[in-house]
Amino acid sequence: AACNSNPTPCKDPPDKLFTVHGLWPSNKIGRDPEYCKTRNRRKRAKTLEPQLEIIWPNVLDRTNHTGFWRRQWKKHGTCGYPTIQNENDYFETVIKMYITEKQNVSRILSNAKIEPDGQSRPLVDIENAIRNGTHNKKPKFKCQKNNGVTELVEITLCSDKNRAHFIDCPNPFLPGSPYLCPNISIQY
Repeated sequence: AACNSNPTPCKDPPDKLFTVHGLWPSNKIGRDPEYCKTRNRRKRAKTLEPQLEIIWPNVLDRTNHTGFWRRQWKKHGTCGYPTIQNENDYFETVIKMYITEKQNVSRILSNAKIEPDGQSRPLVDIENAIRNGTHNKKPKFKCQKNNGVTELVEITLCSDKNRAHFIDCPNPFLPGSPYLCPNISIQY
């Protein structure tokens, strides 16, 4: 769906699974912080890149993962201080959250027998599956229409600032937003 909704076609479209889009510090109210001052200059270890290529690929351009990661760090990661200490800690945190803390959305949905088969389903089925995998915490959904079909593009999982527990996601898309998911007929 991310490739379908993008004006520029994806290069080497990825498998049908959810990958990481980012780790974004946020505020419960108001806009999320962006482009904060870097306090510790420790760079991302090259040894993390094979894992990042799997869980956090640049789905719009499979030839430029590092540029995508660099933009995510500068725009969002720098605002995670003091919880996120530096660039390396940012990427290690993403890997840990995805692999060891069960934030793999595709696996959560698969465990609920919801597969990326292009079938339309009600939002409540998807939300209940995610809630079952996150201790009943509310995710945030992003949908987009493509040729009259509403496709599920993104599922956001939220955690507390210590990254220890899931929390209900703040700031859902408001009615009228082009990203608001309808209650029925979402394709995944």
